[in-house]
Amino acid sequence: MNLPSEKARHFPATVRNRDAIAAVLTRVLPDRGTVLEIGSGSGEHAHHFSELFPHLTWQPSDPDQLNLDSIRAWVDAAGRPNLRPPLSINASDVILPLDSADAVMCVNVIHISPWDATEGLMRNAALVLPPEGLLYLYGPYRIAGVHTAPSNESFDRSLRERNETWGVRDLEDVISEADKNGLSFIERIEMPANNQSVIFRKSVSSV
Repeated sequence: MNLPSEKARHFPATVRNRDAIAAVLTRVLPDRGTVLEIGSGSGEHAHHFSELFPHLTWQPSDPDQLNLDSIRAWVDAAGRPNLRPPLSINASDVILPLDSADAVMCVNVIHISPWDATEGLMRNAALVLPPEGLLYLYGPYRIAGVHTAPSNESFDRSLRERNETWGVRDLEDVISEADKNGLSFIERIEMPANNQSVIFRKSVSSV
């Protein structure tokens, strides 16, 4: 692998959480197909997971130009056929620039975006996924209206001070939005640093 260009961004949280996320993905990802990552950020997750899962094609995406430039730098450095150049996608887009994906993942996005991004994420995941297709979410959530740790409560306040449309979401609201779009809640997995992995699958009946 070549070293990425100066446009490559480095997010410390990615290095901290990638192995824990990979342990879950190893169990739930399909054997073959394309994984669409919504909100890829720096591109470090896509770079790392495309190496760990060579049997899967990784499609990163992001709405931010600096992030898109960073993702391209990581893609170019990797030089892997299963790591595609990034797409410009906002989770709330009505029309996505691809027709299908075998799995969709979204890491640390829902709490730093308006609620309509979550609505769009669920709507679009339902459109591109096949029956039983996977939607994987990672991040902090309130459970039954309660923060899982004092640090998450402080984090929530800081998010809302930065942008009143942001904030740690109630998991039940996220599950309800998924259900509206034919995405069935399967499992919640407690993760390090008071985060959660949340697994959904597209219902066969929604096809």
